[in-house]
Amino acid sequence: MNLNTPSTLPERPSVLVLGARGRFGHAAVQAFAAAGWRVIAQARSPMADLAAKDVEYLQCDALDTARILAAVPRVDVVIHAINPDYTRWETLLPPVTDAVIRIAMASGALLMVPGNVYNFGKELPAVLSENTPFAANTPKAAQRIAMEQSLADASRKGLRCVVVRAGDFIGGSGTWLDMAITKSLDKGVVTHMGPDDLPHAWAYLPDLANVFVRLAGQRDALPAFDIIHYPGITATGRDVHAALEQLSGRKLRAKAMPWWLMNCIALFSPMLKAAIKMRYLWQRPHQLSGDKLEKLLGKLTGSSLQEALRPYVKNAQDVGTISVA
Repeated sequence: MNLNTPSTLPERPSVLVLGARGRFGHAAVQAFAAAGWRVIAQARSPMADLAAKDVEYLQCDALDTARILAAVPRVDVVIHAINPDYTRWETLLPPVTDAVIRIAMASGALLMVPGNVYNFGKELPAVLSENTPFAANTPKAAQRIAMEQSLADASRKGLRCVVVRAGDFIGGSGTWLDMAITKSLDKGVVTHMGPDDLPHAWAYLPDLANVFVRLAGQRDALPAFDIIHYPGITATGRDVHAALEQLSGRKLRAKAMPWWLMNCIALFSPMLKAAIKMRYLWQRPHQLSGDKLEKLLGKLTGSSLQEALRPYVKNAQDVGTISVA
């Protein structure tokens, strides 16, 4: 549905998803639409491949706040799913953050932001709660801390905002799972990013998006600014390997991530160079505490590790070398 198409639907809560073509943006569009919300999906490029029933599409740059607010003057919730170039966060995060703040404040919306564990720095502790101190000892940590501080500062000037912190995404493309861990799954190989026994925080995108929907339903009860952790799936490298074997129905060979080779290639790849700096996440055990979220929403239920990983095995199956159990 085009945004300019008149709607005869009854009044429903509304959500503007900024960055709808991204991994989380796409999941958010689907989850809110399935829950019966009026969904406006914004992206810079055409979104015909994201077409969903009763979703309105707004094609423009997220920094074009005047155009966005002209099209969506009032909305209940704004989802910040914009994913700036990973190698240019230092220059891109500030203007993007300013833009989403302006849009949310002008439209009277609750701004919902997916956070990550970068804020805790390279010595992050094993269990991460909302009270765990930040550590700006990596560039990405400093950039994310500054972004969240901007949101907190704006909340004292009228912004309503909640940051939902989660682990590495499971789902979509351009993640550690599809670009490294399961990249050679069609050849019967699982790449291990670090020691097999270290817990790692994961977030299956459909489950995370559903939590956003549930929290959005309680928007009037939330404080002006809040940070909430989503525990998602905590799994070791051994757990991931075992789940992939169970799904594929055969033994899979383990291969260590060739970080030395990645460092060589990174000399010619800014993206890989930036990604390698996050290697510490595979050398430190970490998981997110969900106590605060469960107090708000009740006991959390989500997909199993196998359910979350099934699409990756299906992709390998499509290559024709393994089957899905």
